[in-house]
Amino acid sequence: MILGITGGTGCGKTTLLACIREAGGVVMDCDAIYHELLRTDTAMLSAIEARFPGTVEDGGRNLKKLGALVYRNPKALADLNAITHASVRREVEKVLAQKPKLAAIDAIALFESGLDSLCDVTVAVTAPMEERVRRLMARDSIPESYARSRIAAQHEENWFREKCTCTLENNGTQAQFREKCLAFLQNLCII
Repeated sequence: MILGITGGTGCGKTTLLACIREAGGVVMDCDAIYHELLRTDTAMLSAIEARFPGTVEDGGRNLKKLGALVYRNPKALADLNAITHASVRREVEKVLAQKPKLAAIDAIALFESGLDSLCDVTVAVTAPMEERVRRLMARDSIPESYARSRIAAQHEENWFREKCTCTLENNGTQAQFREKCLAFLQNLCII
């Protein structure tokens, strides 16, 4: 079974992913895959440089230059995403080609990247806004205003709920949410 896990930052996806790992599942963190590709995938870096000249220096991406080009230009951002999503998908497909019994694709852009098409079940992990803000502040040592701006830059909770086949609401303690995740996996006959 292939699960697609998504949801906003600070919702508790990590707890669900830990439960999947404990059940013997393979977890693919698309953000980590992307950052690894920035170090190792010369074809992806070449494509970024071809589309955004001057943004790849010394074999690595210049975030400030690239950000200045894409975050105010929706077409440029779409072009960058097309390049990077394709590279990440290739890496995910390599793992899935080994036919793991249980796999989870952890991706904030699960639907935008098309990775949802590889999944048997998609899961939105949600949590109350104030709890998310508190978690982000503690986890990343950031001020409240920055935590709120990061959350505001992402899709709203209902967007994830509407897109996914299942929703796990993280509205209690970490231990309570862990139990909810385990029950969810049992209901799917995974554990």
